[in-house]
Amino acid sequence: MGAGVTRHVRGALGDIGDALARRDVAFMLGWRDIAQRYKRSRIGAFWLTINRAVLICALGLVFGTLFRRPMAEFLPYVGIGLIFWGYISGMISNGCQVFISASGMILQSRLPYFLHVMKMWWGETAVLAHNLAIYPVLMLIFLRNPGWAALLAIPGFVLLSANLIWIATVLGLVSARFRDLPQIIQNLVQVAFYLTPIMWMPDLLPDPTYVDLLNLNPFYHLLMVVKLPLLGQSPTIYNWLAVTLMAIVGWCFTLVFFGRFRARIPYWL
Repeated sequence: MGAGVTRHVRGALGDIGDALARRDVAFMLGWRDIAQRYKRSRIGAFWLTINRAVLICALGLVFGTLFRRPMAEFLPYVGIGLIFWGYISGMISNGCQVFISASGMILQSRLPYFLHVMKMWWGETAVLAHNLAIYPVLMLIFLRNPGWAALLAIPGFVLLSANLIWIATVLGLVSARFRDLPQIIQNLVQVAFYLTPIMWMPDLLPDPTYVDLLNLNPFYHLLMVVKLPLLGQSPTIYNWLAVTLMAIVGWCFTLVFFGRFRARIPYWL
């Protein structure tokens, strides 16, 4: 059993290593997908930014009024949350389709399987970069300065991405075998949106016990390590520990799981 696990891990690491060595191919394919999506458009991918900005303004004004929160406090909170939730939900939803959507390439070439995950991650990161253009505008409008705390968003983003990549890899494998899973995951992500403090603040909860229950929500910790620094606040030690532990345990599982089943991907497609 130990030898089998070692063999699976070595196979997974070999595939990941080959994909990293050909990262230029992943980046090129990721850019190509975005370019094709907005072919002949003068604004191009910045339509994503415009759509996200309209959504932030509409939802921020509505929920800020309902919750009777100052817009200078609430709109940046909602804006940053929606920007990164788009990245989180995109990684998870597209992760379910990462091997299915690349079935033609997988069946006709011998590219590393993990390269398709890298391509998807690069595309979602490019979309996030476009949407982040909204952040400085919000901070300037409301004259807010996050200070040096904003630098904590860098390690926060690294940990966030590390978790989302292993989640996407696992979901992509399982979805290639069970085609109903993407629909189930899509519904679960929608439920997680309402359970995660994106459109509401934790201090609005009527009972402190409910605040404690937030620590059981992994999306809460994943979001807070990038959201709070950009608001000029420091994530709690529980936020850092949770996302770090998730990354370590998740990747240990993924290396074994990916190494065990990656050879079956072409047969499932």
